[in-house]
Amino acid sequence: MSLLDTPIATLDGEPSDLGRITEGKAALVVNVASKCGLTPQYSKLEALQEQLAGKAFTVVGIPCNQFGGQEPGTAQEIAEFCSATYGVTFPMTEKVEVNGPGRHPLYDALTKTADAEGVDGDIRWNFEKFLVSKDGSIVARFGPRTEPDDPELTAAIDALVG
Repeated sequence: MSLLDTPIATLDGEPSDLGRITEGKAALVVNVASKCGLTPQYSKLEALQEQLAGKAFTVVGIPCNQFGGQEPGTAQEIAEFCSATYGVTFPMTEKVEVNGPGRHPLYDALTKTADAEGVDGDIRWNFEKFLVSKDGSIVARFGPRTEPDDPELTAAIDALVG
């Protein structure tokens, strides 16, 4: 099964898969949270979404409440917060677990990839990022503190989408 075939519902609960959510585009898949010190990254994630809208690229936000209970809201509360506070237009999925026995199958695949420092395995915190090509290949992993406008991250996106 391709990574793109991995079932995951949209934030509004509609059954889907990663391929339908990304609509055939390369994607930056990010586990997100609304009440985290890193939450302001939403602004830069939305800026990436807007800047690269015409280049077959999308950000995909995946809410997770496993780190300090920092995403406690319902799907509607998450959607309202993201829209009202950060103007988020990129697709968001259902809230999932990214670590442990309840880890979502998408993260079973993603966490096998190491970042530039060689760190793989469990997600370390909110806003860990995975760059996925339009064919579903995992291209790169970036730690939670890597800002969405970090030159290494943007260079990797540019190399992928031109």
